[in-house]
Amino acid sequence: MARSTSRRTFVLGTFAAPFVSRLARADAFPTRPVRIVIGFPPGGGIDILARLIAPKISARLGQPVIVENRPGANAQIATQAVAQAEADGHTILFGTTGNLAVNPSLYAERPGTNMERDFTALSQVASLGFVLVVGPTMPAKSLHELIEIAKSPDKRILFGSSGNGGLPHLCGELLNLQAGIHTVHVPYRGSAPAFTDLISGQLHYIFDAVAIALPHIQSGSIRPLAVTGPTRIAALPAVPLAKGTLPDFEVVNWYGMVVRKGTPAEIVTRLQQEVAAALRESEVVERSAALGLDLLGTTPEQFAAFQRAEIAKWGQVIKAANIHVD
Repeated sequence: MARSTSRRTFVLGTFAAPFVSRLARADAFPTRPVRIVIGFPPGGGIDILARLIAPKISARLGQPVIVENRPGANAQIATQAVAQAEADGHTILFGTTGNLAVNPSLYAERPGTNMERDFTALSQVASLGFVLVVGPTMPAKSLHELIEIAKSPDKRILFGSSGNGGLPHLCGELLNLQAGIHTVHVPYRGSAPAFTDLISGQLHYIFDAVAIALPHIQSGSIRPLAVTGPTRIAALPAVPLAKGTLPDFEVVNWYGMVVRKGTPAEIVTRLQQEVAAALRESEVVERSAALGLDLLGTTPEQFAAFQRAEIAKWGQVIKAANIHVD
């Protein structure tokens, strides 16, 4: 009998050991600095927000939280680096709609692009609406008028974007699909040169972040026709929603955090709670409002469901518009 009990204890202990090990790791977390990896250069909205919340999270975790910029390849360098990191919560990928929802379709065969296989959702951190703006050579005063002009057989309408495959590009393609029009995409290396050509009359319209377009709108050099989010934007209260003309047209650029697949659930929960707490800090709230950001801090489950829907949505647009990148 004693021998049987001893064997049972051994077997139970063998199966329980990994569980106990995971609990121990979760209880001790973090044991070293935490890295927030961003696939974009310093100075952009996502970088500013990361550097705002990093010290807040650090104070709560009791370890340094370091923001690491690894730009390049449409943020794929950063994404692949985190996909290869240890699954222990010490490395977080802070991404945008682009690398967390668009790239899985654009770069389907490349390592680190399968979100379900390689990552665990942590939180949707923030969102920001886009605005549709037209230049001086476009007479349209509304989205409806722009669509009607684009339907004219003798018109060749050009829209610009900050780069092939980015969300501003996909907004234009989504407009083509939903409105039944054909406008021609002109990609640029960044938003600044695209807006230069819009203002000079070489382009007809652009979709881009409100924060980028607002100074040009305020100067009167371009004109806003619609905002793409679910609600109007405080900085442009008189500008109507795009879905008022096209009911299914709704686009927000969002920032989200994911960690390597296999990270213990207790650590994922802890990180999400600390991120959400940092987003409630008054300094973070005030600065984010100035950037046009809506702060969220959703749960891992909420973000996972939202991310799956966004991957499916933009995958359909990419396929329908036959978009390819080198």
